[in-house]
Amino acid sequence: MKLLLCVRPSSMTRSTAGKKAPCCDKLYTCRLCHDNNEDHQLDRFKVKEVQCINCEKIQHAQQTCEECSTLFGEYYCSICHLFDKDKKQYHCENCGICRIGPKEDFFHCLKCNLCLAMNLQGKHKCIENVSRQNCPICLEDIHTSRVVAHVLPCGHLLHRTCYEEMLKEGYRCPLCMHSALDMTRYWRQLDDEVAQTPMPSEYQNMTVDILCNDCNGRSTVQFHILGMKCNICESYNTAQAGGCRISLDQQ
Repeated sequence: MKLLLCVRPSSMTRSTAGKKAPCCDKLYTCRLCHDNNEDHQLDRFKVKEVQCINCEKIQHAQQTCEECSTLFGEYYCSICHLFDKDKKQYHCENCGICRIGPKEDFFHCLKCNLCLAMNLQGKHKCIENVSRQNCPICLEDIHTSRVVAHVLPCGHLLHRTCYEEMLKEGYRCPLCMHSALDMTRYWRQLDDEVAQTPMPSEYQNMTVDILCNDCNGRSTVQFHILGMKCNICESYNTAQAGGCRISLDQQ
């Protein structure tokens, strides 16, 4: 069967035409319009023909109408059958889809299986096939999403919009609890607050075992209501790993 994609000229902003899928035999402007209105998804890679809305000529998928020379899109991918304005797009063979470039600003991490900004090359934590996991906040797909992915220091991915919303509520990765951004400045502020807030005398000799979410180290530290700092990396992103106790020699 053939999939039919009705294509608008690149200068137009709206179209009443669309893709014709063999599953439902309906026309949509693009696969996303189709997917939003149907209970199934359109396979972009199976598109074989396009229809020009100017002359209504049905033809093989291509960038320019063979009948009236209408330009279907400043950018056209013969694999994804994506028609769009020029946004410096490029098709990544490893990702299997088109990405917004320019291409020279990105590299494909084979382990993460994702195109990342060049400034992350050799500077990010790899997690195998991380982009094939859904966003842990909205539970929607990341790999093919139109929303930019944000790489956390721990290597996990969130939609950038989800990441920005998350920071309004907290600072930790929802998957591993690692700090989602550089908290050094805040930790030093917390140092000052702890120093200025002495605990009551009955708690001053109390210690507790903690586990650090940032370095995964274990420490025994003095208990404080404002936070307990890791002795290894000096992060306050810690969790109590045992009961409180008072040193016998200080009782």
